[in-house]
Amino acid sequence: MSAVIPIHAGSGCSDAPVLKERGQREVFCGLTGIIWLHRKMQDAFFLVVGSRTCAHLIQSAAGVMIFAEPRFATAILDERDLAGLADAQDELDRVVKRLLERRPDIRLLFLVGSCPSEVIKLDLSRAASRLSQQFMPQVRVLNYSGSGIETTFTQGEDACLAALVPVLPVSMQQQAPELLIVGALADVVEDQFSRLFNAMGLKQFAFFPSRSSTALPAIGPQTRFLLAQPFLGDTAKALEARGARRVASPFPLGAEGTTAWMQAAGAAVGLSAATVDQAITPARQRAELALAAHREQLQGKSIFFFPDSQLELPLARFLSRELGMTLTEVGTPYLHRQHLAEELAWLPAGTLLSEGQDVEKQLDRCRAARPDVVVCGLGLANPLEAEGFTTKWSIELVFTPIQGFEQAGDLAGLFTRPLTRRQLLAA
Repeated sequence: MSAVIPIHAGSGCSDAPVLKERGQREVFCGLTGIIWLHRKMQDAFFLVVGSRTCAHLIQSAAGVMIFAEPRFATAILDERDLAGLADAQDELDRVVKRLLERRPDIRLLFLVGSCPSEVIKLDLSRAASRLSQQFMPQVRVLNYSGSGIETTFTQGEDACLAALVPVLPVSMQQQAPELLIVGALADVVEDQFSRLFNAMGLKQFAFFPSRSSTALPAIGPQTRFLLAQPFLGDTAKALEARGARRVASPFPLGAEGTTAWMQAAGAAVGLSAATVDQAITPARQRAELALAAHREQLQGKSIFFFPDSQLELPLARFLSRELGMTLTEVGTPYLHRQHLAEELAWLPAGTLLSEGQDVEKQLDRCRAARPDVVVCGLGLANPLEAEGFTTKWSIELVFTPIQGFEQAGDLAGLFTRPLTRRQLLAA
């Protein structure tokens, strides 16, 4: 059962019909989650077991410089491995051993499958268990799938954190509710949230994933977890299976969303709304002031969301309610009604919602709507720009710190800048 904070009297889009499409998709694969996860977990390493194509994707998407010492790599499978002619287990053991000898700072090693096990002919779950027994307690080895066949790109984080939940320590001394913030956040955002929690008088809180694998948060029946990202369905299910309870809330985007999120955090551990409001009011006022200038440029502009990151509904709510934009269509790869219930309630009634994708049909609807801004993946952005549309890359909204009060103005700026660029080019 979830702790619930009522936030809205109307129904919004709570019962709105959803257009469900199943066809050709234009999405990145879950491997791209490594790009922000390897920066967050500072003693973890991500070893992608896949082809040279996967290696090129990670290298290109991350923009790794030649002198960098990243915490990810690729164990490349060639034709002999894929055909089952080579002993892939022995080769994987050799690569892992060499890696750990070269990088003694690694404490947590993820084996990331780039394809289903039926394709790569290697059971990474069994391999991770075997290698973990071999290298523990110095190094823990876990695995998850980042396959683009099975996931969209943000689901890579969900799969990673869900794999980590079973090894979280058990909290044996919880006497009162403790708060767990779930979802990878930029360090600057995490620090800002920590300061606000301390100002609220909230002492027992932790973040997951933590910056160090040796300081994993403990969980138990008194754990209340608050999602910071909307794409963590499997992680939430794994935490609930261990006795933790989800706190229902909108997501912390914009001044309004962050206020409701902070109020939900306080309510979950017994703080009064007045106590929370006193602590967050200065930050909220700064956020509202930062948004005012962007509202002048975005008020009345229309926006169309292609499904890509699962951030689409919270972003649409923020742009509609706080910046006055008109929503022509809000598409999302998967609509988790329970986790997004508060967001749905805050969307304008009559908003066209779509789940999944048939890209040609959605392109036709976008062309017919002629929105002022289109949020889409990299594969669609350039063709749409060539047709005269103003686009925003959805992946940039994942890479950029956008949560919280201090980032509200920056988040709005991600949508005003493409319009400004279009105006300058036209001039």
